[in-house]
Amino acid sequence: MTTNDIQQLFSSERTAFFHEMEHYAEAHHIPIMRPEGMDTLLHLLSIQNAESVLEIGSAIGYSALRMAALSPTRQIATLERDEDRFLKATDYIRRSDFKDQVTIFQADALTFDPHSLPLAHYDALFIDAAKGQYQQFFDRYAPLVKTGGVIYSDNIFLNGLTTVPIEEVPRRKRTMVRKLHLFAEQLRNNQQYESHFYPIGDGLLVSKKR
Repeated sequence: MTTNDIQQLFSSERTAFFHEMEHYAEAHHIPIMRPEGMDTLLHLLSIQNAESVLEIGSAIGYSALRMAALSPTRQIATLERDEDRFLKATDYIRRSDFKDQVTIFQADALTFDPHSLPLAHYDALFIDAAKGQYQQFFDRYAPLVKTGGVIYSDNIFLNGLTTVPIEEVPRRKRTMVRKLHLFAEQLRNNQQYESHFYPIGDGLLVSKKR
């Protein structure tokens, strides 16, 4: 049995609806969470028993709906800045079986008023938006995470760019890579959080609030 066979064996089941979303994302070059990273996130949320999740970066709503699908009582609030992606996500949410569990806002997460969210505090925060702004997202929304809650930050590998010497990174992406390095280092040294890195998918950083 190969590693891929084992991954498939333990992967969460995806319906035709989610396969449709995956095909749309691929055809339109919209990044969504990689299958192994998605499965890990869903598993960790289940272990955590997270019933409320705040997501920064909806894209087409794929992650939000996958998170909602595994728990009928889980509530998701998600923010998306791009209008076209917001409209597509809204359509997918409306068509899904989980529309009563997901609330989406078209907004820039750095200027959005957190008081507009359905809840004052959340069990989990999922950051999957502009990679160069992870620190700002964390600083703005981490206070909304309950004590004992968890912050999940995806794409820490940045498609492998954060794992190579900076001089090998394309110049236009070096600032983003440096910011991700600083973000990860800040969390490693932040005594208010217990952080672990999972080298799965595009790299998932998991930080539990003490």
